[in-house]
Amino acid sequence: MRILDYITRFSNEESCKDYFYRIRLKQGVICKRCNSEKHYWLSNRAQFECSKCKFRTTLRSGTVMENSRLSFQTWFLIFFLMTNTKKGLSAREMQRQIGHKRYTTIWAIMHRIREKMGKRDEKYILKDMIEFDEAYIEKAVPESIKSNLKRGKGSPRQANVVVIAESIPLEDKKGKKSRFCGYFKMKVIPNGKAETIDQILKQSIEEKTIVFTDKSTSYVNISDYVEVHITEKSSPQTTKETLQWVHIAISNAKRTLLGIYHKINGKYLQNYLDEFIYKLNRRYFYSLFDRLLIAVV
Repeated sequence: MRILDYITRFSNEESCKDYFYRIRLKQGVICKRCNSEKHYWLSNRAQFECSKCKFRTTLRSGTVMENSRLSFQTWFLIFFLMTNTKKGLSAREMQRQIGHKRYTTIWAIMHRIREKMGKRDEKYILKDMIEFDEAYIEKAVPESIKSNLKRGKGSPRQANVVVIAESIPLEDKKGKKSRFCGYFKMKVIPNGKAETIDQILKQSIEEKTIVFTDKSTSYVNISDYVEVHITEKSSPQTTKETLQWVHIAISNAKRTLLGIYHKINGKYLQNYLDEFIYKLNRRYFYSLFDRLLIAVV
């Protein structure tokens, strides 16, 4: 959505409330007391009332806005700024843009939104042909112990992240081969053991898939629960052809995180990756703002 379109559509608090009401009405409201989905709207109180037990639900209740004192207009502006750029926005810059006094409030709100993004993408299961690999992303460590830490694989400086991509080989009329990428997933894992890799893959992909990996010893069990497991020796050629899309995603994620957030606490790394993947998976969508509103509801 362009900035001028946003300003025209959401020029005041009432326009934001009305649009959010229509989104909630379309997605459905579930009663917290009896789990009923049948509600009617009380316009004089601006609340949904359960037709079964008469329990009332506000517009914010059950959404990412629950218990927040910020206006709908402020929340909508945060949604818009987080989705209006492919690269993302730091909490400090968000605070400056919306003119809020407290950094911690904006930081917490952005992480709540990122968590909703991650939960939305958990619903997708990757299928057909899959590229799978691991990445090591640098995270923040205390200055007092930084000089004593080892470097390379297994270092406390590095977070282990698995990267999965749908990758379908294509061939045009002239016989030129290429690969089309679909959905992606990135998950922070505590270690690179085979059991951990197996658990992540089983949760993320269908059984009838073809999985491409390198010859890591952590991938020894993959062939037991997928249709075909193809391994190739780690080399520049493998990175360029067989594992093309996972490595493009890894390099783009590293540049984005380093350029915008610099150093990230490992505790919150998954949230930042969730935001990156959420946008990557919806790279062809015209209005990411509307998709995010559905996710936060």
